[in-house]
Amino acid sequence: MIKVIGVRFKKAGKIYYFSPAEFPIKKGDYVIVETARGVEFGECVIGIKEIKEEEIVSPLKSVIRIADQKDINKHKENKDKEKEALDICLEKIQEHKLNMKLIDVEYTFDNHKVIFYFTADGRVDFRELVKDLATIFKTRIELRQIGVRDEAKMIGGLGPCGRPMCCSTFLGDFASVSIKMAKEQNLSLNPTKISGICGRLMCCLNYEQTTYEDIRKRLPKVGSIVKTEEGNGEVVGNSIVKEIVKVKVKRGDEEVVEEFKITNVELISGKYEDTIDENNIKLIVESEEDKKLIKNLINEK
Repeated sequence: MIKVIGVRFKKAGKIYYFSPAEFPIKKGDYVIVETARGVEFGECVIGIKEIKEEEIVSPLKSVIRIADQKDINKHKENKDKEKEALDICLEKIQEHKLNMKLIDVEYTFDNHKVIFYFTADGRVDFRELVKDLATIFKTRIELRQIGVRDEAKMIGGLGPCGRPMCCSTFLGDFASVSIKMAKEQNLSLNPTKISGICGRLMCCLNYEQTTYEDIRKRLPKVGSIVKTEEGNGEVVGNSIVKEIVKVKVKRGDEEVVEEFKITNVELISGKYEDTIDENNIKLIVESEEDKKLIKNLINEK
C-alpha cells in the first residue's frame, strides 16, 4: 500500500494522485506539484490515504510543498493575466481571420507556458497566430483543440433540468453514454429531450443505468407466460421503475389483470427484457434541427 493525496487543478476537474512526502497535508490545503505540463498549483480534495500500487499511474510524483500565501497570491495573479490573454488572443484570431472559437486560457503556475483552448469544425492553421502570441507573451504557447463536451464543462451553465450542469460542478471524467441507455430507461427518443447543452447525450443517462440493467434482467417481457401466486398467466405490461409486471390471470370464469412484484413471479415461457440491440432503435425526427442532433448523437464517443 502506498500513501497518496488526491489533487485537483480545476473545479470539477480530474483528480490526480501525488505522494504527500513528509508534509502533513489535509483536505482543502493548496499544494505545489510538478506535472507533465510543469509546476502546477492545485487543491487537495482527498486527504492522505493508502491505496494499492496497481491503482497508481506511474511514476508517482511527490508534492513540492504546501502552498503559502505568496503562492496563493501568484495563482490569483495568473488568473487575472488569463483574462487579459483571452482578450488579446481574440483580437489576433480576428486579425488572422481564423475559423475558430476561443474558449479559455490557462497559465501554468511557473508561467513557462500559456495554453489556449478552442473549438473548431475542422483543422485550423494557426502557425502565424502562435508566432504572434509568442512574441507578445514571451513564453511557450500551446493551442489545444477541445470537443463540445469539454467546452460545456469549461463554460458551465444550466442543464435542461434547471440545475447547474453536472460536468462543470462535480463530474471529473466524462463517462461513455449511448442511445441504448435512453431506450432501456424508457425515455423519449426525441434528440432534443435527451441531449445536453453541448448537443451530446446527457451525462445523467449513465447514473442509474446499472440499476436499470439489473432490473431488466429480471423483468419478464410482454407476452411471456409467468407463474404467480394466483396461477399461471400472460404478461400484458411491465414497469421498470416500480419493478412490477401486469399479468392476465383467470379468476373463476373471468380474466383479470393483476400487478405482481417481479420477485413474486417465475418465468415459464418467453423472455426477460434484458438489453436492447442498438440497431433496432429508431429516433424520433420532428425537424431539421433534430436531424443535425441525431448526427452528433450517433457519432458520440
